[in-house]
Amino acid sequence: MASRTSKAKILVVDDSPELREVTQRNLMAEGYKVMLAASVPEAIALLETQPVDLVVTDLKMPKVSGLDLVRHVRENLKDTEVMMITGHPSIQGAVTAVKSGAEDYLTKPFTDDELSAAVGRALEKRRMKQAARTPTSASAVAVPNIVGESAAVKELLAAVSKVASTEATVLITGESGTGKELVARAIHYGGPRASAPFVPVNCGAIPEGLIESELFGHIKGAFTGATASRAGFFQTAEGGTIFLDEISELSPSLQVKLLRVLQDKEVAMVGSSRARRVDVRILAATNKDLRSLVKQERFREDLFFRLNVLTIEVPPLRDRGDDVLVLARHFATRFAEERGGRHLTFSDAALRALKGYGWPGNVRELENVVRRLAIMSEDDEIDVPDLPSLMRFSAARDVGLHRTLAEVEVEHIRGVLESVGGNKTKAAEILGLDRKTLREKLKSREA
Repeated sequence: MASRTSKAKILVVDDSPELREVTQRNLMAEGYKVMLAASVPEAIALLETQPVDLVVTDLKMPKVSGLDLVRHVRENLKDTEVMMITGHPSIQGAVTAVKSGAEDYLTKPFTDDELSAAVGRALEKRRMKQAARTPTSASAVAVPNIVGESAAVKELLAAVSKVASTEATVLITGESGTGKELVARAIHYGGPRASAPFVPVNCGAIPEGLIESELFGHIKGAFTGATASRAGFFQTAEGGTIFLDEISELSPSLQVKLLRVLQDKEVAMVGSSRARRVDVRILAATNKDLRSLVKQERFREDLFFRLNVLTIEVPPLRDRGDDVLVLARHFATRFAEERGGRHLTFSDAALRALKGYGWPGNVRELENVVRRLAIMSEDDEIDVPDLPSLMRFSAARDVGLHRTLAEVEVEHIRGVLESVGGNKTKAAEILGLDRKTLREKLKSREA
C-alpha cells in the first residue's frame, strides 16, 4: 500500500464479531490503523472523540442502520469518507447508499483484494477533495504567486531561493504556460535588486526591425521616424533586472549584440557610436531546446553558454500531481468576484477529470478554463458535463496501439488548439512548430 494511505485511520462498524475481526486483520496488514464498533451509537461516540479518515459500515444492523451512520458522517464530518458493506445486495440499496453519501458499496462475501481496492478508492477521493479545498500552506509556498505543494514545485522554489541572492545570469526553461515569468519575478523580488525595476520583454512579440531599438534605445535621427532620442529596455532596467522571454526568437544579428552586452555590460543605442555601461541583471527564458538549436546553427553557441550560467527548469503541470486541484481552487477563488462573490466548487468526478487531463497549455490553460467556468456556469458546483469537451472525453478516448502515428499527431494538434481557444500562434509555440508548419499539417489532415 502506498505510504500516503498507510497511516490512514479506519473505523469498521458491524454487528458481526467475526466480520469485524477479519476486516480489522486485513486492513491492519495493509498498514492502516483500525478501530472497531459493534453498533451505530458506539461508532458515533467514537467519532465524537477522535478523527477518522474512513468509516466502513455494514448496512443492516439492529435498531439503527448503517444508512443513518452514513448520513451522520456526511452532515457532521466533512473530512471523513464512508464505505458501505451489505450481505443483501440490490440496485435500490446501492442507489440509496450512494445518495446518502457512501463513497463505495461492497457486497458480502468479498475478497481481500476487493476490500483493499474499495478502501483505496475511498481514501483517494478523500485526498483529492482535501487537495482541492485546502488553502496552500505557507511553508510549502515561500514565493508569492507560485502556487503548489508538489515535490516538483518545492524543488523549483528551492532553486529560486538559491539563485535569487546571486547576480548570475539565469536561463529559465519550460513549456509554454508553465509560469516562467512568475519564476523570473520571484528571482528578482527575492534578491538584492527587488527595489529596482523588473522589465519583462517578449522577444518574439517585437518585429525584427524594431527590436534592437526597443532593447538598446536610439538617438534622434537614427532612422526615419526617430524624432527624439529614446532609452531602450536595458536603460529602463538600470539597477534592476531585464527578463528576456522567448530568447530563442532573437535574430542572429541581435544575438551577437546581446552577447556583447553580456560580456562588456555595455549597450550602444541605435545611431550612436558610443557604448554606455549598464548595471542590469539578465534573466532569459525559452520553451525550446537551445542545445538543439545550437546544433542546428540557429542559436549562437557562445551566447548559449553566456546565458546558461544557472538553469531553472519549470515543471509542466502534468508532472505536478495534486497541484492541478490546488490551482483549480486558487483560480476559483480569484475569479469569485466575477460571479458576484460566489465561489466555484468541483464535484469528485470533475476533479478526477481535471487531474486526468494532460494540460498541454499548462497553468495558463487551467487558469483560462476556470475563468470560463466562472463566467459561463450558472451553478456553483462544476460537474464533468460543465468541462470543455476535450476534458470530458479524454479519459474515454481510444488510446490503443492500432492507431497510426498520423492519427495520434492530428488528435494531439486538435487537443492543443482547443486548449488555447483556437489560437494558432500559441498552439504552434506549445507544439514546437512554426505557424507555417502547423498550417500545413492542419491542411494535410483536412484534405
